[in-house]
Amino acid sequence: MGESKFPGPCLYLRNPLVAIELSAVDRHPPIVKTLLWPNEEATQAFARTLAAQPSITHAFIALHGDLGAGKTTLVRHLLQALGVTGRIKSPTYAVVEPYELPELNVWHFDFYRFADPREWEDAGFRDIFASPGLKLAEWPEKAATFLPRADLDLSILTTSESARQVTLSAHTPTGVALLQALEPGGSGT
Repeated sequence: MGESKFPGPCLYLRNPLVAIELSAVDRHPPIVKTLLWPNEEATQAFARTLAAQPSITHAFIALHGDLGAGKTTLVRHLLQALGVTGRIKSPTYAVVEPYELPELNVWHFDFYRFADPREWEDAGFRDIFASPGLKLAEWPEKAATFLPRADLDLSILTTSESARQVTLSAHTPTGVALLQALEPGGSGT
């Protein structure tokens, strides 16, 4: 057996205010999967599969895509699959919409209106991201390096009026577990 080229844990300093020790697994390049959602029903089916994964209960999923790509639509389907009832609205103006379920807290963020990434810190979101629960963030790039590393980055590209190409990138063991569950033969399919 050969020696690992990763000597051991190292500090991750993406945000200079937070130093996180990373293992070799965390430093591994992201694992990427590309999907095609031909219609909204495919988006809904994906959301149901994702909601069924145990790893979802303490994950951070960052959602990327142009206006109208389907980020909020995916979040609505995911929240419904998790058991949220009633109106699910976009947090574009409120920045965050919290949801309390019997076994899970969920926060849906939309950073579109941020003019400065420091607004994330000023708003006190560090405490939410440090607490247990699912965090979903639209427009995460607007919070820049203040956000922790996403477990799963989900990039949505509009290919036609109803179809979307989706690229999933797992960056942590939680993200890898979610991504593997979406594979044929994984625990989610």
